[in-house]
Amino acid sequence: MDIIEEQGLSTQEVQERIEKGQINISQDNISKTKKQIILEHTLTYFNLLNIFLAGIIISTGRWTNLTFMGVVTINALVGIYQELKVKKIIDQLTVVTVKKVKVVRNHQEKIIPINELVLDDVIYLENGNQIGSDCVVIESRGMEVNESMLTGESKPVKKKHGNELMSGSFVVAGSGYARVIRVGNDNYSTQLVHKAKHKNKASSEMKDAIEKIIKVLSFVIVPVGIILFISQMAAFPNDQATAIVKTVGGVIGMIPEGLVLLTSLSFILGVGKLARKKALIQEMEAIEALARVNILCLDKTGTITTGELEVEDVVVLGDNSNQNIETIMGAMAYYFDDINSTQKALRDYFQKPDGYQVTAMIPFSSQRKMRAIAFQEQGQYVLGAPEFLLGEDDPILRQVNAFSQQGLRVLLLGRTDKVDEDNSQIGYVFPMALIIIHDCIRKEAKDTLSFFEKAGVEIRILSGDNPMTVSRVAQLAGLKNGDLYIDATTLPEDEIELQNIVKHYRVFGRVKPEQKQQIIKACQLQGLVVGMVGDGVNDVLALKDADCGIAMAAGSDAAKQAAHIVLLDSNFASMKAIVNEGRAIIADIERVSSLYLTKTIYSTVLCLIFAALKMSYPFTPLQLSLISGLAIGIPSFLLTLERSSQLSSQGFLKHVISTAVPCAMTMIVYMLGIGILGQWLHFDAKMYSTYYFLVAGFISFLVVFIVCMPLNRLRAIVASIITCLFYMILLVMPNFFGIYPIISWQVVWTIPLCASSIFVMGAFKEFIRYLYKQHEKRILLKR
Repeated sequence: MDIIEEQGLSTQEVQERIEKGQINISQDNISKTKKQIILEHTLTYFNLLNIFLAGIIISTGRWTNLTFMGVVTINALVGIYQELKVKKIIDQLTVVTVKKVKVVRNHQEKIIPINELVLDDVIYLENGNQIGSDCVVIESRGMEVNESMLTGESKPVKKKHGNELMSGSFVVAGSGYARVIRVGNDNYSTQLVHKAKHKNKASSEMKDAIEKIIKVLSFVIVPVGIILFISQMAAFPNDQATAIVKTVGGVIGMIPEGLVLLTSLSFILGVGKLARKKALIQEMEAIEALARVNILCLDKTGTITTGELEVEDVVVLGDNSNQNIETIMGAMAYYFDDINSTQKALRDYFQKPDGYQVTAMIPFSSQRKMRAIAFQEQGQYVLGAPEFLLGEDDPILRQVNAFSQQGLRVLLLGRTDKVDEDNSQIGYVFPMALIIIHDCIRKEAKDTLSFFEKAGVEIRILSGDNPMTVSRVAQLAGLKNGDLYIDATTLPEDEIELQNIVKHYRVFGRVKPEQKQQIIKACQLQGLVVGMVGDGVNDVLALKDADCGIAMAAGSDAAKQAAHIVLLDSNFASMKAIVNEGRAIIADIERVSSLYLTKTIYSTVLCLIFAALKMSYPFTPLQLSLISGLAIGIPSFLLTLERSSQLSSQGFLKHVISTAVPCAMTMIVYMLGIGILGQWLHFDAKMYSTYYFLVAGFISFLVVFIVCMPLNRLRAIVASIITCLFYMILLVMPNFFGIYPIISWQVVWTIPLCASSIFVMGAFKEFIRYLYKQHEKRILLKR
């Protein structure tokens, strides 16, 4: 002890290190500030454009055309709320939970807060302590450390003089002294956490597609708006206010801002539903990401296994009887007080016998790898690792090796002629039986793996344990091709080679945290959507780089915060509900997105056409607001409350375009047709507006009915009510919307126009379907 005390730092040495910043405090802020989040969601290109357009409308004095600003405001508020919630979670990110540590300073032991540790401090560690900073052992008294949260290796590691200890790991046996070699941001566990700082956003095909559409619009919307304004000034040379209102109407119609809001609202509904199923969604897009996952990587412990052990079989050796073996094993299980996972497995399997009186006992030690007990009348027995109790050439070891190759753990029960309690020694061992133990498989694991197999999702198991053991567990859990395993220490550095290996093997053992990350990336480079399920700090890098990271609530804080989804009940079976819910949400959004993109497409094209023809743009912002509210907003919201069961196999863009483009083309053709018809029938501006508005309304509600196919009672009622409501509003308030009364002989031509639009839309849909088929044929020919 004196040697250790002399190596402790003095007060002056501690102060010198504090002044140099060599103290155990992490300085970096790993999340955005609240100010950054608010600015990112308010000072966007389209928000500023909408505010600019609102200002122009205000200058005209026509305040009724400002209704579009409501959607803009709600969009920003939802985005800010969502990211502030994520920030709160990230700010709590931690690996090391220990608050205090015992150090040697000025030749005395004292307890200090963990963040007051400095470089070169000497710390005292004992069983149960978490290591608060990276250090090196300077004296070990049988110290064993569990590093599973960092490395994935579940077996404790024996530490001797000169061995390194990583912060975040736990001392599970013995004690000792160690010198701090890294502090603060330099600690291994802190580096892992900070690598998770730039956690990948959960992948969202829908949002990516919407962003592509918005990116294109951002390039064309300003020049198109300017061209449209010039043409409207030419159409209304003496009425600048009308020209401005018409221009704003065209530009607003091009922006599908409601689609972003719909996506967020749909995810919020899904988050609430999944919360009731014990799943915390930390990023709403993760619901879609998991639904689209086609390869799922799992950490063995905590996902497929419970972390507990179970006795699988008892192999009797020699002429011993089963009953005798079970009685002695019952005594071995119940007459020792120390409880660990192995002891618990033995107690679950064997029953406590009566009439046994203990005269001596040697408790289990990781150094001795055995325990021994002596009874007054029944004899003396030992239980432990066969390779420690038998000679190197003993034939029983071949049996043991065969079980080990199957991924099973083996204990040997033997009779001995001596149990020396004082010196912890035993005599010669006479083998009696082999106790075969396996990792306890989660009851729900087999059904869940089967579900993913049927859903077309491939499974990869990444574990720090022995690959044979992991493979055995995978096969017991019903993993298809679970016998295809590889030791990760043999994995190549070359990306192409790694991709080929990842394609072939299903089980990876001895995997380091960085290798899990590399395997995830190798899958992504193959164009796969990758999910990762884990619970330890060793999973953090993989969780944060996966398209969708899922953590168990019983796991480490760092894993939970790096993940996109946390299973609150640590139940792997919850994955089925999440996937099904995600697929339902996506199917709904894909269905109703057609409503929004139809308006965006026809608004953009009509802006260009009417600008080129120098004709009055068909709609005002007020008229578009009514169409958007009734034919888009209400049905899209109500339909998202209904849950579909199938994920579209076409992909988001293809699914939407197959509906949106034919409907938009129909709208464009009829708006142009009305322009030509108006010249023939000598329409005035108000009659043009009447025809444009009535026909556009009919086509918009026709799109609603198409989106609702196949019709059920709810969909039929919703579509019928909003259609009737639209015409009732126009019947009561025609002047408010700048049109003639809809019951008059002047608007009679709208009836055949509306009726014929049904057949024109059908023709466009067939044409788009034909183009897709031709495109798919060309792709097949290239292959």
